[in-house]
Amino acid sequence: AQQSATVANPVPNPVPGSNPDLLPHFLVEPEDVYIVKNKPVLLVCKALPATQIFFKCNGEWVRQVDHVIERSTDETSGLPAMEVRINVSRQQVEKVFGLEEYWCQCVAWSSSGTTKSQKAYIRIAYLRKNFEQEPLAKEVSLEQGIVLPCRPPEGIPPAEVEWLRNEDLVDPSLDPNVYITREHSLVVRQARLADTANYTCVAKNIVARRRSASAAVIVYVDGSWSPWSKWSACGLDCTHWRSRECSDPAPRNGGEECHGADLDTRNCTSDLCVHTASGPEDVALYVGLIAVAVCLLLLLLVLILVYCRKKEGLDSDVADSSILTSGFQPVSIKPSKADNPHLLTIQPDLSTTTTTYQGSLCPRQDGPSPKFQLTNGHLLSPLGGGRHTLHHSSPTSEAEDFVSRLSTQNYFRSLPRGTSNMAYGTFNFLGGRLMIPNTGISLLIPPDAIPRGKIYEIYLTLHRPEDVRLPLAGCQTLLSPIVSCGPPGVLLTRPVILAMDHCGEPSPESWSLRLKKQSCEGSWEDVLHLGEEAPSHLYYCQLEAGACYIFTEQLGRFALVGEALSVAAAKRLKVLLFAPVACTSLEYNIRVYCLHDTHDALKEVVQLEKQLGGQLIQEPRVLHFKDSYHNLRLSIHDVPSSLWKSKLLVSYQEIPFYHIWNGTQQYLHCTFTLERVSPSTSDLACKVWVWQVEGDGQSFNISFNITKDTRFAELLALESEGGVPALVGPSAFKIPFLIRQKIITSLDPPCSRGADWRTLAQKLHLDSHLSFFASKPSPTAMILNLWEARHFPNGNLSQLAAAVAGLGQPDAGLFTVSEAEC
Repeated sequence: AQQSATVANPVPNPVPGSNPDLLPHFLVEPEDVYIVKNKPVLLVCKALPATQIFFKCNGEWVRQVDHVIERSTDETSGLPAMEVRINVSRQQVEKVFGLEEYWCQCVAWSSSGTTKSQKAYIRIAYLRKNFEQEPLAKEVSLEQGIVLPCRPPEGIPPAEVEWLRNEDLVDPSLDPNVYITREHSLVVRQARLADTANYTCVAKNIVARRRSASAAVIVYVDGSWSPWSKWSACGLDCTHWRSRECSDPAPRNGGEECHGADLDTRNCTSDLCVHTASGPEDVALYVGLIAVAVCLLLLLLVLILVYCRKKEGLDSDVADSSILTSGFQPVSIKPSKADNPHLLTIQPDLSTTTTTYQGSLCPRQDGPSPKFQLTNGHLLSPLGGGRHTLHHSSPTSEAEDFVSRLSTQNYFRSLPRGTSNMAYGTFNFLGGRLMIPNTGISLLIPPDAIPRGKIYEIYLTLHRPEDVRLPLAGCQTLLSPIVSCGPPGVLLTRPVILAMDHCGEPSPESWSLRLKKQSCEGSWEDVLHLGEEAPSHLYYCQLEAGACYIFTEQLGRFALVGEALSVAAAKRLKVLLFAPVACTSLEYNIRVYCLHDTHDALKEVVQLEKQLGGQLIQEPRVLHFKDSYHNLRLSIHDVPSSLWKSKLLVSYQEIPFYHIWNGTQQYLHCTFTLERVSPSTSDLACKVWVWQVEGDGQSFNISFNITKDTRFAELLALESEGGVPALVGPSAFKIPFLIRQKIITSLDPPCSRGADWRTLAQKLHLDSHLSFFASKPSPTAMILNLWEARHFPNGNLSQLAAAVAGLGQPDAGLFTVSEAEC
């Protein structure tokens, strides 16, 4: 660290030969410079005439022993000259982190007085990893304009941007059809077929070079008809014809085919028509045509009869499976018709209650509770032929009853006894979904995952890390919540999908990620090493920036654990500042929380602060915490001493590295206690700094009225609790059941033209999992299940419908369902 103030007021020693009438002037002044990684920088000053030169950095004199001095005499004027150099390290700059920019300047003396040089600012160079905006894939028609936006990562010095087309540098000086805007967007004035390529935005400065995700640009050409050919000669049937081809131009790169007929026939004029008398040959021809028509009609009737009998196995009266050209429509229940006694007899205002699980759905033969009579509906066929009742009771009593039943088994005695972090429901072969509100945790049970004829009571639970002993070795750290789904050991015929958040910044070079599962005996074992999955494995994981989706055919307790492979491995922490809503004493506490950047951790702190009477006083920030063994420091600055007094006795507080990196400790925070000079003081303005030594940091500028300012309270308003934690049957899925079955039937078989499930996976950016999908009996079902898990409840069905329709299936009516089929 820099030693300062050892040179209070340097007094120069006069040098013989100096000119007393001249003030020093600088031949060389220090310039702005950047520190790259941990390399110190050199600052140089040279003045004439000068008897002494000293550096002053951030208002403090640099020690004399840290100066390297060279004296000389100017050959032209004969005046004494002096050159001084100092080194500035990264540690010196970081010592004043956040207070102001680090600067240095020279002060030169002569016998006539002093002169100060310009200030040189020393900044730590960096370039963040994530682009603020990345280019997106586009499909444009020929000669249409293309704009690919790019906002590079934050950096010092600011990053320069260049574009790559299929890994070749885009040079606007060589192509007048292309230019790059001041905002770094790539603009193609008129799209050409040659512009079909993968485009990548590259940001670079003196520290690093970053690449955005590649954006695929497809320039397509819609087909157009060629001119009609000449009319043919008039035939014996008094008609002639002409033709045309879709070749002017032909469709390319997925462009639309030509609309209309390629063959046109008309009756000939009477002069051109050759009339002939009908002979025995004509009579035989007509008889043969009639016989063929009768055979085809009989065959069609047989096919219709077989199709109708097959449709009897599926009760499609509970879902409206109509599909519009713009996308799928949500499920709704049809009213019963008088001429069809087999439809579900449910009043329209009770349809939501029927499809949404609130209590327990199981067969009962007696009881005084109200009942809804269901006739022969296939949706509930696994429950037997008796009556089926939807019982209503208070959520609390149902939860206590469910937990008490689970608690009788040894494995479940560690389940939490409350209900806020738990969801449960009764499911059959139709599947469903469990969700723990405001945690990002859900369990998708696809159709046919539960064998037909079976009914399972399934639960989903979030555990506090301190309640579950998860052994971590070496550099391992907990990246996700610990989640249980069960009961373990139930038979599943399809994988279910467990979704939960994680706080890692995953990259193959920095992390080794493993999925851990606890056995019934209580020991933890690695069941999946991400990146090394085998297609036939019982577990599989789709890892995204902030969430992971786990395919599993065995229920149990899971956690995602990471092991750092380098110091570049980082966890995302969310930094939140809370303070009391009402202050009745002179003391005022500011609590700074450092949490995992996951929804469940945020929910716990918000609930805790509600009990403490706290409110959010600044917008939350994300901090990247590296595996560098350095602690997290927190400090408060610029507190107005005339209004407030800080009771902190040290310059900063620290949270130990291992408390954060281990990931098993909740509510990590520091408290800054301030004391008002007067009870009437209500305005508070100060700065709070949170940073990791030699790492990332965040700055909070606090300025608000402690008695009435609540402008940040709405930032953490939890989502409405109106959502039901358990959804059963069709209401749990965005895609209607019949539409789902048609997509699966169409895309599962391999297609030589590529219009199968592989192309759908590519359109949905899931092509990295093709081997896993191919190992399952229905690859299309796996893709649709993952889409449901990722996009519920706000998924865009129109985009999915467009992706399916764009596969080029020859049957135009493949994804339409008639009223007769329903």
